[in-house]
Amino acid sequence: MARLDTLDKNTRQNFIAKNVAQLVSGGLINLGIGLPTRVPNFLPEGIDIILHSENGFTMMGPSPKDENDPSFDKDVINAGGMPSSILPGGAFFDTATSFGIVRGGHLNATVLGALEIDEKGNLANYKVPGKMVPGMGGAMDLVSGAETVIVAMEHTARDGSPKILKECSLPLTAKEAVKYVVTEYCVLKYTDKGYELMKLNKDVTVEDLKSVTEAEIIVPESYEEMIEL
Repeated sequence: MARLDTLDKNTRQNFIAKNVAQLVSGGLINLGIGLPTRVPNFLPEGIDIILHSENGFTMMGPSPKDENDPSFDKDVINAGGMPSSILPGGAFFDTATSFGIVRGGHLNATVLGALEIDEKGNLANYKVPGKMVPGMGGAMDLVSGAETVIVAMEHTARDGSPKILKECSLPLTAKEAVKYVVTEYCVLKYTDKGYELMKLNKDVTVEDLKSVTEAEIIVPESYEEMIEL
C-alpha cells in the first residue's frame, strides 16, 4: 500500500493507462477525455487497432512529448483539447460524421472515466448541470453505441471515499453498461454475478482492495498481476 500512497497523479494515471492498453486487442476504439487519452502511449507495437477521437479523427497516436517532437502539430488535438498525433492512414472529419460512427454502432469499445460505478454495472460520470464540475459530454452516446465499455479511473475519490459502490448516488450515464474497470488497484471484469478480479497490483492485497471498494468483488482462485510501468 505504501507505493500507492506515494504515487503522484501523473504516474498513477500512466499506470492505469498502460493496463488499459493490455485490454484493447483490435478494432475501432474510442478514447474519452482525460486519462483514456494516455492509452496510445502504451499500446504494444504492431497491434492492429484504430483509435477514434470524438472531436473528429481516427488513427489517434501517442501524445507529443513537447513542441519539438516531430509528431507535434498545433492543429491536432484530442477530445480533451490536448496535443495529440495522427498516424498514417488516419482521417479527419466533422462532428456529425464522428457521432455517426458512435451512434451507428461502429465502435468495438470505448474507454472513458467515471465518477461512480456500481455493482449492477451502472455508470455515472457527470454531476449537476451549470456547476463547475464535469458535464456528460458525449458519454451517453458512447456507452450506448460501443460493444464494450471500459472504465479507466482512479480507484477512490479525492477524499479517499470509494468510487465503486453498491449503488450510484449521482445521475446515471448508462445502466448495466460497464464491462471492464481498470484502476491503480486492479482490473475487474463485470459478470452476471458482479465484478470479478482479473488482475491485482502486486503491491496491493485483496484485503486492501476490499477496504476501498464498497461493491462486492468476486475473487477467483487465480488472477494475474497488473503490468508495471
